[in-house]
Parts: sequence; C-alpha cells; structure tokens
Amino acid sequence: MPNADTHPKDILFLCVANSARSQMAEGLARKRFGARLGVQSAGSEPSVVNPWAVEVMREVGVDLGTHRSKSVQTIDPSTVGTVVTLCAEEVCPVFLGNARRLHWPIPDPASKDPSLSRDAMLARFCTARDEIQGRLEALDALLELPGDLRS
Repeated sequence: MPNADTHPKDILFLCVANSARSQMAEGLARKRFGARLGVQSAGSEPSVVNPWAVEVMREVGVDLGTHRSKSVQTIDPSTVGTVVTLCAEEVCPVFLGNARRLHWPIPDPASKDPSLSRDAMLARFCTARDEIQGRLEALDALLELPGDLRS
C-alpha cells in the first residue's frame, strides 16, 4: 500500500461565491492535472455556478454543467496541501488547514451591471479563464509532485 506522504494532497481553489473563478480553476486544474492531483473548490458564501463561467469553459472543452457551489466549511483540511485564493477586490475566504497558500488576485468577472452586453460579459469571463489557465501552467511547472506522477 502506498504511503500517503508520497502522494500530493489536493489543491483547493477558494473565492467568495464559488460560482465563477474558483469553479473555472477547478475545471481547468482537473483537465491539466488529471489523476496526478486532487482538485477541489469552495467559497465562504456559496451560491450557484455562474452560467457565463459554464459557457466560456465549454469553449476550452471543460464541462462545468454538473458542478455545484460548495462551502469551505465542507472541506476536510487534512486533504488539502495547497490553497489558492482567487479574490481581488473582495475579502478572501479563510481556510484553517495546514496548507501552502497562494494568492491569485483575479478580478471577479461576474457583474450585475445590466448595461453590459453579452460580448462584454463573455470577454470578462474569458479574461479570467485565460488568466487562471496561465497561472495553472506556471503552477504545474513549480509543483513538487513525485516523479512517477508527472506526465
């Protein structure tokens, strides 16, 4: 039986509502890391997965249609090795586990401004998605995963 210490713990993506940035990060990380690394997302005030996030993720082959917003209170701290907070202008959720902490200040693409066009909303979500994707590429290069788990 493998020693639990030889396998990396999950990465947890946190934002307030667990509706857009952290959901996109979870989907992109699952696609990038596959079985090499467990991936979770949560928020301090979970709501619903944003339909704009679902739409722009579909463009890159990631289905968020079955995702649901989750509370950070439901996450077992012993399963988490790295926490990435994705808040920019709002207060980030707190995670009390003993984990490496990274902060990616990505502006919330969601807006309740009724004057924003469909194209403007899609552009906001695509910008956030692409920023997360770039940061995941850099993180992948830096993660200390055992050699047999790297692709």
